Amino acid sequence: MTAPTDALAASPSAKASKPPTPVTVRPHPDLCPGGLSFEARTGQKLVDVLLEHGVAIEHACEKVCACATCHVHIREGLAGLAAADEEEEDQLDDAWGLDAQSRLSCCVKLNGTPLVVELPKYSKNHARE
Repeated sequence: MTAPTDALAASPSAKASKPPTPVTVRPHPDLCPGGLSFEARTGQKLVDVLLEHGVAIEHACEKVCACATCHVHIREGLAGLAAADEEEEDQLDDAWGLDAQSRLSCCVKLNGTPLVVELPKYSKNHARE
């Protein structure tokens, strides 16, 4: 009889887990008064982890890059993220307080790069205007 082998460790599906992504949210008077720091699972959308950690960021289009309500400023870590595509750039044109570090949190996929996020003072939610 041969010694049992660890089939799970030998299988291709047993990939090494990716390191978590450190996320810091700067204080926002309404959405995150004390600021927040946490680690999130790499591969998730930024909007989802913000919501999971109690930051009630708007997402009027249900996170499909069809509005600009989940707009954030990536104050640190922007260079480590995938660049915004044309669809995101078009939606960002409608964001309040747009700057060079603006992204839609529904389009930012966490990849292990530590992020410092600032929430804009206002959101341009067409459903409420």
